[in-house]
Amino acid sequence: MADKLVVEWPLCDGNGVCTFEAPELLEIDDDDNLIVLRDELTEADRPKAEAAVRVCPKHALRIERQG
Repeated sequence: MADKLVVEWPLCDGNGVCTFEAPELLEIDDDDNLIVLRDELTEADRPKAEAAVRVCPKHALRIERQG
């Protein structure tokens, strides 16, 4: 089972910094809402997801280990 990128929605303020690190996984819509494009991570996604987690100023992202 793949690891998942998880958003703590109450913490997310939609600043979009994470989307620059993982545009394949995350984007900001026209209303400044974060959109998760894909939450299940492949090995190739992992470095980008980790970078997105690191740069989030609100600590609203985490990687959850599955299985």
